[in-house]
Amino acid sequence: MVKAKKAYVCADCGAYSVKWQGQCPECNAWNTLTQTSVATASPDRSSGVEATALGDLTEDVGLRYQTGFGEFDRVLGGGLVPGSVVLLGGDPGVGKSTLLQQVAAQLPGSLKVCYATGEESLRQIAQRSHRLGLDNPALRLLADTSIENVLEQARTIKARAMVIDSIQTMATADIPSAPGSVTQLRECVSRIVNFAKQHEVAIFLIGHVTKEGAIAGPRVVEHMVDTVMYFESDPASRYTVVRAVKNRFGASSEMGVFAMTETGFREVRNPSAIFLSREDGGGAGSVISTAWEGSRPLLVEIQALVADGISSYPKRLAQGIDQNRLALIVAVLQRHGGIALSNEDIFINVVGGLRIGETSADLPVAIAITSSFRDRPCREKLISFGEVGLAGEVRPVRFGEERIREAAKQGFEVAIVPAANVPRGTIKGIEVIGVRKLGDALEQALD
Repeated sequence: MVKAKKAYVCADCGAYSVKWQGQCPECNAWNTLTQTSVATASPDRSSGVEATALGDLTEDVGLRYQTGFGEFDRVLGGGLVPGSVVLLGGDPGVGKSTLLQQVAAQLPGSLKVCYATGEESLRQIAQRSHRLGLDNPALRLLADTSIENVLEQARTIKARAMVIDSIQTMATADIPSAPGSVTQLRECVSRIVNFAKQHEVAIFLIGHVTKEGAIAGPRVVEHMVDTVMYFESDPASRYTVVRAVKNRFGASSEMGVFAMTETGFREVRNPSAIFLSREDGGGAGSVISTAWEGSRPLLVEIQALVADGISSYPKRLAQGIDQNRLALIVAVLQRHGGIALSNEDIFINVVGGLRIGETSADLPVAIAITSSFRDRPCREKLISFGEVGLAGEVRPVRFGEERIREAAKQGFEVAIVPAANVPRGTIKGIEVIGVRKLGDALEQALD
C-alpha cells in the first residue's frame, strides 16, 4: 500500500522540509518552499533485475549512431550512444529545437525516431521540417506533456532514439505540482533515464536556462544524465558553438561550431578559418594564439588596446579571457617587462566571441598588450602560446607540438612558445623559437 505524505520542497535547490519555513535551510533562499506530496512505498519489494556476466554482453557494445553532423558527433564523443541521455540547454531562440530536429531527421533510416514536444503543435513542427527540407519516414511526431504517455508511445513504436522538447513542459500525474517544478523535473528525468537504460533508447532532452545561463531546475538533473551540452551564441555573430560540459562517453570540454542558414544549421569543418578572418596582418596589438578546445587545437586572434587613462582609476576589461588573469599579466609586464601601465586603460578581446579558459593565452595577451602600447606590430605570420608565471618565466602548456603543427598547417611561419614545448624534431614550414623569460618573448615577437 502506498501512503501519501505532505512535505515542502525548495524551488531553487530541491531540498525537502517537513514543515513550511520562510527561508530554505539549505540554500537560504526566501519564500521558495512549496507544498508537495511524497509517496511512501510499503516495505514489500518485488524481485529486481538480475545481474549479467560481462562475457554475455553483445559484441556491438561500441556501437554509435551517426547524427549527420560531424561536429555534433565530435561533441558527443564520436556519435550517439544507444541508451544515453543527452541534455541540451541554451538561450531562447538560439536554435535548440532546430538543431535536434535536423539530427532526428538525419539519423540512420533503419532507426525509428520519436520527436515529442510539449511546446509546439504538430503543424508547427511540420512547417519547420518543410522549411528545413527534412524528410525522414521513420520519424514519428507526438505533441503531449504527459511523460507516461510519451514513454509509452516510444515503447509501442519501438523507437531507438527520442527527442523531448522540452523537459520543463513534461509532467507526471503522480505528483500534484506544476510542470517545471523541482519535484516534477526530478521525477520525469528519473523515469526517462530508467527508460533509456532498460530499452537501449538514446534520448535528447531540451532544457530551458535561467538568466545566469544554467539549466533551469535542480543540479541533480545534470548529474542524472550522461551528457550536458550548452549553446554558446553571440548575437552579433552568425556562428554558434555547442560545447559539452559533461560527457561520460567523450571529452567533457569538446566543442562544435555551426553556422545558422535559411535551411537550418550547417557545420563548420574548419573553425580556425572563421576566427582568422583578418587580411591586413592585424596591425599593432593583434596576435594569433593556438587554444586547445576539447580534443583539437583552434587558432584564434587576440586583440589588445592600450590607451591613456581618462580617470584616476584605469580600466581593465577582458572579453574572452578571465578578468583576473588579465590583471595578473599586467602586473607581470610592469614588474618584469619594463612597461609602465599603471595609468593606461587596457582592453582585451578574443575575436569571434570565443572564450579561452586555459592559461595558454597568457603569453599572446602579454605580447598583444606590449605591441599596442609601443604601437609596433608583431612579426608576419606569427603565432604564440604559453603560460606566464609571476616571476616572469614562460611555462609550458599541454599538447604543444600539436598546436604548432596546426599553425604550420594554416600557413604560419614563426612560433614563439615556451622552451619546454619546442618539438624534438623540426616541423616543416615553421620556425619554432623557445623562450624561458617574458622579456625574451617580447624581443622576438615585435618587429
